[in-house]
Amino acid sequence: MSQRIGVIGAGTIGASWAAYFLAQGHDVAATDPSPQGEAFARRFIANAWPTLEKLGLVVQGASADRFTFHKDAAAAAAGADFIQESGPEREDLKIKLFNVIDGAAPPETVIASSSSGLLISRVTVECKHPERCVIGHPFNPPHLIPLVEVVGGTKTSRAAIEKAMAFYRAVGKHPILINKEVKGHVANRLQAALWREVVHLVAEGVVSVADADAAVAYGPGLRWALMGPSLTFHLAGGEGGMKHFLDHLAPAMQGWMDDLGAPRLNSPELQQAIIKGVAEEAGSRTIGDLQKWRDRKLIDILKVSGSP
Repeated sequence: MSQRIGVIGAGTIGASWAAYFLAQGHDVAATDPSPQGEAFARRFIANAWPTLEKLGLVVQGASADRFTFHKDAAAAAAGADFIQESGPEREDLKIKLFNVIDGAAPPETVIASSSSGLLISRVTVECKHPERCVIGHPFNPPHLIPLVEVVGGTKTSRAAIEKAMAFYRAVGKHPILINKEVKGHVANRLQAALWREVVHLVAEGVVSVADADAAVAYGPGLRWALMGPSLTFHLAGGEGGMKHFLDHLAPAMQGWMDDLGAPRLNSPELQQAIIKGVAEEAGSRTIGDLQKWRDRKLIDILKVSGSP
């Protein structure tokens, strides 16, 4: 059933969400404070639409013409059946923004934040109805990546969490429920854990930035496109599964874990080494070139893996 979705913040993440919601047959009411906000969002949607069609994600009756742009957050939130907030990743700004959205949205409407690491309990301190607010964190770009992390706060109702999970499932996403609030949620913490070791190995002169990236992209990353590390190791145990894996490799794995590094990203020398290494890896390819290449490959992976 078609719904009106409020998209608060129409930058890279918000515009991507808008394209996806439109493709799923919904009306989208968006807003963004940037003077170029509407033009950017419409251009993003137009560019994303052919990709969404290739993936079979544009449902019958869907149209980019069902996108409207509004002057402020209150106007976009008014009358919305679901709200996806994607404003700047600053707690002070989100607190003010959620106060406005909460005051304008219908009382039964769930308000979800795309925040990549903030706590919804903090973001909603000025809301009159914090019980209907959740984190609904996508992975970039939201119109392609199926994952959405749903996190409730200390005052979030179970009904709001269930409603958010049901909404994301209904639009073809793969939501996961995070049972308690932690900084960075889950997926970003997992990314940070892996990158921490990449940075450590580069700092210690063990490997170059490019070869560390290759170690992931051409090795475990290929398997991770299909299944997570626990299920991967379950298969590595053969017929004995995870038990056999742990019986034989737990001591070695623990040794590797104990030897992992803890670099400090505030080191100017380390930052320069990473920046130089990434520049060498990218070569003459611009950010735009890399984005287009990434999205083409993501489409291929999604087709093969059957996601979303």
